[in-house]
Amino acid sequence: MDEKNTAKAFNLSQKAVYYEQAKRYEEAIFCYTESANLLLKLLQEKKCMLIYRKNVKEYIDRAEFLKANLEKFQKKYPTIEENILESVEFLMLKADLYKEDDRSEQACKIFENVVEHCLKSSKNSQISPESKRKLREHAEKALISAEELQNIRKVKEIELSLPDVPSSSNLGAFISTPSPGPSPSGSPTKGKFTKEELNVLSSTSNINNKLYVPFHRYDQINEFKGQVGKFTDPDGKIGLTQKQKSRLKGWKRVSELYESPVVISSIDCASIKQTLISDCSFISSLSIAALYENKFKKQLVTSIIYPQDSSGKPIYNPAGKYMIKFHINGTWRKVVIDDYFPVDENDRIMCSHTDRKGELWVSLLEKAYMKIMGGYDFPGSNSNIDLNALTGWIPERISIQTKATEFDGDKVFRKLFDRMHRGDCLVTLATGRLSQEDCERAGLVETHAYAVIDIRCVDNKRLLKLKNPWTHLRWKGNYSEKDKINWTKSLQQQLNYDPEQAALKDDGVFWIDFESACHFFDVFYVNWNPELFPFTSVYHATWNQCSGPVKDLYTVGDNPQYLLTVDCTGKKNGAAVWILLTRHITRIDDFAENKEYITVMIYEANGKKIYIPSDPKPISDGVRINSPHYLCQLVTKPNTITKYTLVVAQYEKTTTINYSLRFYSSMDVKFEPLKLPYTISKTHKGQWDGNVEPGKGASILKFTLHSKTDTTALFFELKAPKQFSVAIELKQVTSDRTIFFETKNTGPYRPGYTVLQLENVPAGQFFIKLATYQSGQKGPYLLRIDSTSKFDVENHKIV
Repeated sequence: MDEKNTAKAFNLSQKAVYYEQAKRYEEAIFCYTESANLLLKLLQEKKCMLIYRKNVKEYIDRAEFLKANLEKFQKKYPTIEENILESVEFLMLKADLYKEDDRSEQACKIFENVVEHCLKSSKNSQISPESKRKLREHAEKALISAEELQNIRKVKEIELSLPDVPSSSNLGAFISTPSPGPSPSGSPTKGKFTKEELNVLSSTSNINNKLYVPFHRYDQINEFKGQVGKFTDPDGKIGLTQKQKSRLKGWKRVSELYESPVVISSIDCASIKQTLISDCSFISSLSIAALYENKFKKQLVTSIIYPQDSSGKPIYNPAGKYMIKFHINGTWRKVVIDDYFPVDENDRIMCSHTDRKGELWVSLLEKAYMKIMGGYDFPGSNSNIDLNALTGWIPERISIQTKATEFDGDKVFRKLFDRMHRGDCLVTLATGRLSQEDCERAGLVETHAYAVIDIRCVDNKRLLKLKNPWTHLRWKGNYSEKDKINWTKSLQQQLNYDPEQAALKDDGVFWIDFESACHFFDVFYVNWNPELFPFTSVYHATWNQCSGPVKDLYTVGDNPQYLLTVDCTGKKNGAAVWILLTRHITRIDDFAENKEYITVMIYEANGKKIYIPSDPKPISDGVRINSPHYLCQLVTKPNTITKYTLVVAQYEKTTTINYSLRFYSSMDVKFEPLKLPYTISKTHKGQWDGNVEPGKGASILKFTLHSKTDTTALFFELKAPKQFSVAIELKQVTSDRTIFFETKNTGPYRPGYTVLQLENVPAGQFFIKLATYQSGQKGPYLLRIDSTSKFDVENHKIV
């Protein structure tokens, strides 16, 4: 028995009766016909009771009767202006039915007709303001639905045209992701992902041996379409720690635990409570996101929970199926879960929750995030990572080093104070390693994340209001509820805080002065609203483990490099450009013990490739950190065209990495992989044999350049044992041209590696001198020569 579609058929017949009584005969005919067709299909498939055959006949007869008398009825009861809204609502019903029945082309046309009808009717002066508002709402919903159907058709066409791309069943989500890779203009709306980028996104969809494909808008409908009965996650139950297992009684559905479950009754930071799961950074992230949503009335995290009602609010699903979208590995991905939760012997859920019985949003978000991260036996994270996954906001790590000259506490406080109150950023604080004595004395937890729920400056006192996600255990120092000295009446009044009242209940919320926070805490994790930047683009790539040396201490010639062009011509102000490097992680052990230290180095090198990390000196020499995210911030010069070379770097390359480079900018920028002009390349193997006079440790090569122009570009790369300090010199012997060429060299001797890049070299004969700093050294070398013109190279002599 197909109870769902049977109920749908009778619901349509009820609508038909309603429309007939309202003298809306065309709508009634449609609903009678659709109801009869659906029941007839169920009877043919033996999915409903045979007694319903009489209903089919009744509905068909009634539809035919109305058709035969339609003209007479319509003359007797002419359509009036007030019926416009009801007509639109019927068209939406009709389009939704076609959409569910995979008649997408007909549905799309009806949705487009609704948009046109609503916009035209809303201009009618006889329509009331309330009706106009409803018409606009219908138009918006119809437009979204039409776009979704068009995207689905577009996806199918793309899948058929590119059958050779791996994971083609998921290709549509990649192709139509709204942030494509680099394009001729650098604009995020003017290009599509390359085949290589699609492969990156496809390969990193498999996380902890489960597939998490990119999210698409039509998923919010299709994921819940045709669900019959209770849903059980085919991936099974997610993992627990030994401590959690020792308290586990079993797994129960939400419907077994609560009489009236609801996904969300209200968004509230104070109600969130962490339990046995070691995800303090995630719960702190949820807390400040909930605070933001409540304060600024903008859905930030509740918008990522599905199913939703027509207003975008998540709703309870009796079938027990939910879908959460997270920003993971370079794009928004969907995570499907059921509503089973681990419970103890008292039937209390062992995961995080709110203090309102039966409210699910915190527990659902946590379960979905723990699933994608490998299980409730979560190894720990930081709020930059978690908030980026929850919101897609830009992660920045501000290390607190009070003794370091580069740490400007006043500047940090002013920035966070100003921006947090504007709603531009979300902030958490994290402790590092603390002694047991410090923890007991201060009331803090080591390596623990706290939500920053307020920042204030009152009577020249800089204060932070923090929340421990445990909802207990508070700071014991200055401005704690036990402080009898610093809490003046004026301060209490301005902060609306009564320490005596606060002391009655430990809810984990406390005030702390900025100086104490900087002393006891290690880092501010700040996530910035990407809407601050009008331009955003992204590029996905792979850095193969076999490409280049393990360490890039001496050379970055084999590192991924990119050209960033910022055109500020005619602009009085420079452009702000933020560059976010994100390493894709697919294994829980990699996440738990992240050994990859990544960064982005920026050179103002006029678009030239960088080979030696310190030559030229980078304008941003990124610190390598073992976080999946690294952010560098750049402010360009006004009224100039600046070409930057970006170098992706690691401390020590141990494996192939997939990564995304995302650009946020105040003006349109151009970004592309760096291209070299050379068309010819040769490698020469040689040997220093040590039989030279003191001070003359060199090998000489004869180099002949064949060209009809004076614009040849040359590149020389010399590799030698690291204990050798080496240099290159190019000296012209004869010239086929009248242009004089000045002798060029690499400058200071460098250990084991050096390069020489030249432009506008005239044709002729040259000597290449490969020198060692110490004379008499014996050992091999390898010289690579790249050129835009033909050339010959041969041994000359040893001097």
